[in-house]
Amino acid sequence: MAEGSRDQVGVGTTDPEDDSPNMIVYRKIEDILTRIQDEKAGGVAIRTVKSFLSKIPSVVSGSEIVQWLMKNLSIEDPAEAIHLGSLIAAHGYIFPISDHVLTLKDDGTLYRFQSPYFWPSNCWEPENTDYAIYLCKRTMQNKARLELADYEAENLARLQRAFARKWEFIFMQAEAQVKIDRKKDKAERKILDSQERAFWDVHRPVPGCVNTTEMDIRKCRRERNPHRVKKSVYGVPDDSQSQPSPVHVSSQPTRKPTKEDVQKEITFLNIQLDRHCMKVSKQFMEYDPFASAVDPSNPWISDDTSFWDLEASRDPSQQRVKKWGFSLEEALKDPAGRDQFLKFLESEFSSENLRFWLAVQDLKRRPLQDVASRAQEIWQEFLAEGAPSSINLDSHSYERTSQNLKDPGRYSYEDAQEHIFQLMKSDSYARFLRSNIYQDLLLARKKQPADTEQGRRTSLEKFTRSVGKSLTGKRLTGLMQSS
Repeated sequence: MAEGSRDQVGVGTTDPEDDSPNMIVYRKIEDILTRIQDEKAGGVAIRTVKSFLSKIPSVVSGSEIVQWLMKNLSIEDPAEAIHLGSLIAAHGYIFPISDHVLTLKDDGTLYRFQSPYFWPSNCWEPENTDYAIYLCKRTMQNKARLELADYEAENLARLQRAFARKWEFIFMQAEAQVKIDRKKDKAERKILDSQERAFWDVHRPVPGCVNTTEMDIRKCRRERNPHRVKKSVYGVPDDSQSQPSPVHVSSQPTRKPTKEDVQKEITFLNIQLDRHCMKVSKQFMEYDPFASAVDPSNPWISDDTSFWDLEASRDPSQQRVKKWGFSLEEALKDPAGRDQFLKFLESEFSSENLRFWLAVQDLKRRPLQDVASRAQEIWQEFLAEGAPSSINLDSHSYERTSQNLKDPGRYSYEDAQEHIFQLMKSDSYARFLRSNIYQDLLLARKKQPADTEQGRRTSLEKFTRSVGKSLTGKRLTGLMQSS
């Protein structure tokens, strides 16, 4: 990790012996790791492996680590050694050089030892600004091994929206760190890049992987203050809420808790158990299958996927059509809503706005090798002089976009896309909600059950009238015969 980012991450660290309940585990892992790296005492030999066109420095194979664990820790079952090695890797002490998933494999997969600077025993809680600088720095380096994964690209886009006001500062920090890294030796830079990536794989893991930095509630109970629960660093929460407020600590020695103190603590914890932690907006409550009954049944409870099939279909239900009216974001998230909005824009001869927005969204998900060519295609189609689908941009967004295209990337059109989105949101979207396209669709969905009921009622009335006429005719015939 670059020096600037290290300084930022290290700020505010406290005594790890006081804060981290995992410290006993960390010390045991670090003791094992020190023994593995000590070649003089029978540790694993760290070597440089020659590949086809380059050299891979400072690596060991997974099978060598497994064999060392079995030999030196008296482990007989290889599966147990692999499990122990995977736990060590999950905490970031060892990591594969070609994968984001921190596990140990008993084969020729190459692993590298993490620098002690990045060990979790330092109890770092890295901020989202550090993560943003790291991802931004990765986009500036034109190397296949540093290409952003899909989940990292999504995190970068979310961070760019969250830190829009200070994104220039973040970009400058990343640019400065890249310049410093380029002055280092090639082999040293390769090792530092992999160690920094492994650090963030621990603190911002791949979706679906266990986050070992999260605090277990049982471990929180061992802390001095049971009311303070550390927040997870996974995801992208607001930085203003990520750091706990300073707490005044009395200089007097802590007294032994009395029976009344324990009783108060039990009462507090019982109240916390009874609290409802799920917060659902009233507007979206009827769309949450856990907060309200849904038709068909809740797929998480009944294992019936009809609800999901209905939500994914191109024939939207009344609920889906109604949801489009909440915001433009909700309309664009639904494929059917996006199609209807595009149809409306075509009727107003302004469909190029939405097509440009969708093209930029697609650009963000493209492989890195296709980004530059696709960015130029978007420019020629929507922004170049005499473009076939020219869009209306303000001068500031146009200048920023043209400047970004000198070194095109996934987010070169961020300013232009935001301007077009706000234009559609403030102008076209409001007219879309008042248009016949949306109103007819909404009313059709509302009237469909009523029309069916009306048809049933009409059929019943016809049946009653026909039976009444037949009974009346029989009565008249009977009276005439009797007379």
